[in-house]
Amino acid sequence: MTDQKIEKLFVMKCGGSTLAALPDSFFVDLRELQGGGVQPVIVHGGGPAISGNLAKLGIESSFVNGLRVTTEEVLDVVEMTLAGSINKAIVRRIQGSGGQALGLSGVDGNLITARPVANSDEVGQVGEVTEVKAEIIKGILALGYIPVIAPIGVDAGGQRYNINADTAAGAVASFVESPSMIVVTDVPGVMRTIDGQKVVLPSVTVTEIEELIASGEIYGGMIPKVRAAMDCIQGSVSEVVIVDGKEPQVLSRVLRGEKLGTRIIRS
Repeated sequence: MTDQKIEKLFVMKCGGSTLAALPDSFFVDLRELQGGGVQPVIVHGGGPAISGNLAKLGIESSFVNGLRVTTEEVLDVVEMTLAGSINKAIVRRIQGSGGQALGLSGVDGNLITARPVANSDEVGQVGEVTEVKAEIIKGILALGYIPVIAPIGVDAGGQRYNINADTAAGAVASFVESPSMIVVTDVPGVMRTIDGQKVVLPSVTVTEIEELIASGEIYGGMIPKVRAAMDCIQGSVSEVVIVDGKEPQVLSRVLRGEKLGTRIIRS
């Protein structure tokens, strides 16, 4: 395996519930990109499905600053949901459209190495990424498959960590040196109130994002999304694009440079 950058490589992050609601045409677009030599890498979440499974099992769940408080009991359900049902559902949808995909979690092959986040005393077994084995991802791409990655990390002692999917995607994009990361959501982009109306910002800098967080314009689950984007941009990634996955041919249009959603840039 060489250390050469893979041409036409991009990392896509998508929530499990967002993916489930996407039209078949989204996966046709993904297949056509793959067929045209573009190499997508998918990192997915699954918060609502995790919450649903925890509720069915009678396990209480809470959040601190957008991060799920993760006990070992909660972590069992997180891994079962992310690396199991959601991961395989995404693989099936890609293959159902004629694409080729291979699902795995960050535990497989020690793909994602993690350590406890700074406030682990508050949130439990939540991790931050210390390394991503890019050679595993590049090897899967070289075989002609789309890697579909569940954001569970592991440390040298085998301890698992629940990793925010946006954070995991940003780390994957940095380690594989993807020129761009696309965050597929159910919102049209980063929004700001202008003259009493919510308006999508076509482009926003890291500094402007900090101002929007401080003012409360960006809040809740959107905060880890944009913070992951900022972390990612500080690596080798030049931009992160947040888009609505229901837009027709959204991936190919973004990759062609069409102005959709919000592009987050360094400055």
